[in-house]
Amino acid sequence: MAGHFEATPGGGAAVALDEVEISILRSLAVQLLELIGPGDQPADGEGPLAALFAEGPSKPPTDPALARLFPDAYGGPEASAGAGKPEEEHELRERAAEFRRFTEVDLRSGKRDDALAVVRTLDALSPAPEGGAVLTLTGDECLSWLRSLNDLRLTIGTRLEVSDEDQGEEGSLYRLPDADPRKPMVMAYLWLGALQESLVETLMP
Repeated sequence: MAGHFEATPGGGAAVALDEVEISILRSLAVQLLELIGPGDQPADGEGPLAALFAEGPSKPPTDPALARLFPDAYGGPEASAGAGKPEEEHELRERAAEFRRFTEVDLRSGKRDDALAVVRTLDALSPAPEGGAVLTLTGDECLSWLRSLNDLRLTIGTRLEVSDEDQGEEGSLYRLPDADPRKPMVMAYLWLGALQESLVETLMP
């Protein structure tokens, strides 16, 4: 089980993690929460339903990692720039802005909930006598972990400016010298990918 998820009764999964792995996963999930930002709270005097009608931003984030997590609809600026007529380009930009305004708040909330699920399940672990612990997830928790692992890989990959060519077995990510300052994050990126793949395979019928 070490390093690889195994199926559990009821549609869940379990994996053995050592103390270092637990610490890394928790730290990365907390950093993801900080990147996504706090939830939007209703102003004083407003009821809880106010958040349901809150509008989000109409422009994409300036942070490249956030822009990767919350991409522009309809292909973004590049697609609208190649739409042809100026009025068509303007319409695409307006549609993308409107889509973002009414979806980004919910998207951020979902990603925040998934990252919180990662932190909470890690915090609930009971250490084994020999060190580390076995992480056991329910079916719903597995889905939260899958989404959050994907968000973490997108974020780290954006920071590292990873391309498709870099990721194959012959790609440059596998050939970085130990002295390269990117090596620790590259190793984390590759490990998260293997963990995500293992969870996907476990959940497949």
